[in-house]
Amino acid sequence: MLLTSLLAIGMTATACSAPGEDRSSNTKPDAAVKTELGTDPITLEMYAETGFPLAKALADEFSKQHSNVKFNIREDQFTVIVENAPRVLASDNSPDIIRLPTMVDLVKDDLLKNLDPYFTAYGWDKFPASQLMQLRVGVGTRGTGSLYGMGLGYSVTGVFYNKKLASQIGMTQPPATVVEFEQLLAKAKTAGVQPIMQFNKNTAGINFPHQALQNQFGDPTQVADWIFQKPGATFDTPAALKATQAIQKWAQAGYFPKDANALDYAGMVGEFQKGNGLFMFNGDWESANLDKGMPGNAGFFLFPAETAGGKHVAMSAPNTFGVSAKAKNPDAAAYFLNWVHTNATAREIAVKVGGSSPGGPSDLPVPAAAANTVLAETLKASQQLGAENGAVDFTANATGGIFAAAITPELQKLVAGQQTPEGYVKAVQAEYAKELSR
Repeated sequence: MLLTSLLAIGMTATACSAPGEDRSSNTKPDAAVKTELGTDPITLEMYAETGFPLAKALADEFSKQHSNVKFNIREDQFTVIVENAPRVLASDNSPDIIRLPTMVDLVKDDLLKNLDPYFTAYGWDKFPASQLMQLRVGVGTRGTGSLYGMGLGYSVTGVFYNKKLASQIGMTQPPATVVEFEQLLAKAKTAGVQPIMQFNKNTAGINFPHQALQNQFGDPTQVADWIFQKPGATFDTPAALKATQAIQKWAQAGYFPKDANALDYAGMVGEFQKGNGLFMFNGDWESANLDKGMPGNAGFFLFPAETAGGKHVAMSAPNTFGVSAKAKNPDAAAYFLNWVHTNATAREIAVKVGGSSPGGPSDLPVPAAAANTVLAETLKASQQLGAENGAVDFTANATGGIFAAAITPELQKLVAGQQTPEGYVKAVQAEYAKELSR
């Protein structure tokens, strides 16, 4: 989840290995781990993301159930964590549990604990393999290899819509194709309704619709390969170019707010709740807030396929947390991560507070949401996406700096008319190649 208010200026180098040396294959997991929490007093240090109450809600409940464990939680915006993570993990005051902005570089520098022993000890093989795939790092690539993270909720993204405004323009059901979606945008504009309420200040919220289009205009495997840093993968593809051309067209048509580049995430959500926007590209983590802010008036659907009947593809990723290689309480941290996935109350909190699927063993039920809520719709969409095997990680997670250094500024220029679609895809790929060459 990439919702922030500050741009990272750059990554602080924390070189624990020679430049260019891949240490991921040399990182050995500890052989012996403890799966008993015990009764001795423990303070778990957690570094979490500002604006997402799920981590604290889970920590509070854990302490309620295990009175000997307290949490000291530090929070920062996502891009601040991107900048700080290497330095924080390498320090003598490294947190036990940290929200992971990216993983590959942190694994290369031996800054994250290999969780394979806990995978075995806790029986995490009962989790669907695809659920943990994004959390694995092999030799310089993600998607395979050892486990270095777990999710605090497993999110799905799509399109929220205002039901009253949808009725005004004659929308009776979610669009079945990209063309139908664009027809609804045109109808809204003609009717004087803001078609899309989307933020783009400091971090590129317009990357949500951009990747939604990119996922449908080509083979999503190519997108995943690029994110996972597979050799030869590139962002400069016909699908990415076509998606960027569509975003440019939407911007020129006034489908985004005129001040999108001056609108932050909180402002976007606030405007949408006030009724100032038919659609909002966002993730299920906002479901509970929308049910409170606009009860009964928010709907949700997965972004449609390019052709009718095509399978859905959506950005879907865990709210990833890992254990520091220098954690003072690694066993207790792993115990907490296991508890998050398996405890009935924790799973309910993941749904009601985080608005997301709790993940975990496939034989555990997903807590139900109240009927006629947008939360119920997002949970249903998550199950549908899983059944269609259409989950793809966020392009913003491809490298540690790609979102702040290329995607955000270049998308801001694009919607302001200062960048071309061709220039955008080439600029993103150039930054990607630059980062991988370090």
